[in-house]
Amino acid sequence: MLKLPRAIRLDPSDTFVFRRAAEPGEWLVTGSFLFDPAAIAGLDVKARTAFRSGFLGVGSFGWSTLAVVTEASEAERDTAIAQLADQLMEKLGAPDLATARAAAAEEVAFAASLCDHPPQMLLALHRTLEDGEIRERFRTLTPRDASQSEGFRAFEFLEVAGDDDVTEEVDLLRLGDLAQTDKTR
Repeated sequence: MLKLPRAIRLDPSDTFVFRRAAEPGEWLVTGSFLFDPAAIAGLDVKARTAFRSGFLGVGSFGWSTLAVVTEASEAERDTAIAQLADQLMEKLGAPDLATARAAAAEEVAFAASLCDHPPQMLLALHRTLEDGEIRERFRTLTPRDASQSEGFRAFEFLEVAGDDDVTEEVDLLRLGDLAQTDKTR
């Protein structure tokens, strides 16, 4: 069986760090084709966040911080290709459907190549601009030990009483034990 990355939302952060969040469960591609290396420096905060760490949802054209490796049928892969091709036509002005489908098939095939892990493995993306080129690095997120294997807890929310002026910052790149898997195009 084929495997593809799917959007997963462990907390609501994607809904406020990205201009548009991918819908949980939708198929994902890396989405690097949306970024012009010459224009990276001029991106606003939300676009920079998408550049730095977002997977692109093929149906919503929204962003997801994490992807989950998911088994998929050939029909589901074909649907993902068709959805992405439609987006390439509608939003990016692809010259024709054949060109859009070829580009979409290439993006979905690359996304599938990232899924050579067991189903339910979480994937994270870190995108940078190096020497004028976009570089993608992918990591897998695994539980710290066997006692945590039933699920992932990226955040734990605690009520803080009496101090309304507390400012907290979260460094998503340092959460959990990250096993880095470098794959580049």
